Amino acid sequence: MTVTQRQHVKNARCWVIKIGSSLLTNDGKGLDVSAIQGWVQQIAKLRAQNINVVLVSSGAVAAGMTRLGWKQRPSSVHELQAAAAVGQMGLVQTYEQVFQQYDIHTAQVLVDHDDLSNRERYLNARATLKTLLNLGVIPVVNENDTVVTDEIRFGDNDTLAALVANLVEADVLVLLTDQQGLFTGDPRYKKDAVLIDEYSASDTSLDDMVSGGGNLGRGGMVTKLRAARLAARSGTQTIIVGGKIEDVITQLSQGKSIGSLLLADQQPQAARKRWLAGQLQSRGELILDDGAVRVLKQSGRSLLPVGIKSVAGLFTRGDLVICKDMNNKEVARGLVNYNYQEAEKIMGRSSGSIESLLGYRNEEEMIHRDNLVLV
Repeated sequence: MTVTQRQHVKNARCWVIKIGSSLLTNDGKGLDVSAIQGWVQQIAKLRAQNINVVLVSSGAVAAGMTRLGWKQRPSSVHELQAAAAVGQMGLVQTYEQVFQQYDIHTAQVLVDHDDLSNRERYLNARATLKTLLNLGVIPVVNENDTVVTDEIRFGDNDTLAALVANLVEADVLVLLTDQQGLFTGDPRYKKDAVLIDEYSASDTSLDDMVSGGGNLGRGGMVTKLRAARLAARSGTQTIIVGGKIEDVITQLSQGKSIGSLLLADQQPQAARKRWLAGQLQSRGELILDDGAVRVLKQSGRSLLPVGIKSVAGLFTRGDLVICKDMNNKEVARGLVNYNYQEAEKIMGRSSGSIESLLGYRNEEEMIHRDNLVLV
């Protein structure tokens, strides 16, 4: 029942709120300070109710483009990084000044994929964010666009927001966008498209309803749906909603039925599993036979060498690899116990033969179930 699920949002004690580039930069006309003031005022109301909030803010590159007088998003990595460096200054100054009006301290947190792919740095980021929240501070999180490259990029701040939701185990992830929510089709082109009120985040029928992004941001509804599914791994509900709706955050906190609520219809995964699921960079692939796929999905057991049909990539022990079925569809990902050369020698063979094939045996599993997550 919709009312019950919206009540869950009303009772949420930890929010992650992501604001998109097109909202923050007023469609390319500079930072929309009045809009920022409106969102901050609503966030301040949440803090007054002892609700923790992490703000994931896009807009650094777009704001920098405006300051530099650029009309088109550059393709050069160094120009993008320069724009981010210039824009981040104005963005942070604006947040700091507006939040100070409500006696709320902010903290700038810049991360890249390496920060969250390394287990130790991931745990450090988690501890820092939780400490800031305990102190009543609003962390303002953004990707470190000034130094990041395509190889270590999250890809969009929707994904980053979902990973942050996993980090702090948020109750709700709010993705503020320039659309009213998720529609059954792109409302810009399909006049009969209908706003989705509530859906399971894992429902595959949603895949046909999403579309790409606009000029300023990298994200579109595709990335927002992906983010909702990633956030669901920690039991986080996701709301995709129009950022320009009057008092949008306050209305959501009151349980009002606005935007699209994507439900986390699964039990929260253990923190280590969430960390694995959030890894974006893989070092190789393992193609599994039907029996291995069935065992992983139905029994939750480890992946043994006997179930591997082929190996691709130059991975080493401890690297993340993608596990696919015979139709090349991803079914799981995990950390391998053997490098690619060893994997090629033991694939399709029983665990008992590992020592005779390699001259030693690290583990009997290619990937232990504690280091494996289904997708």
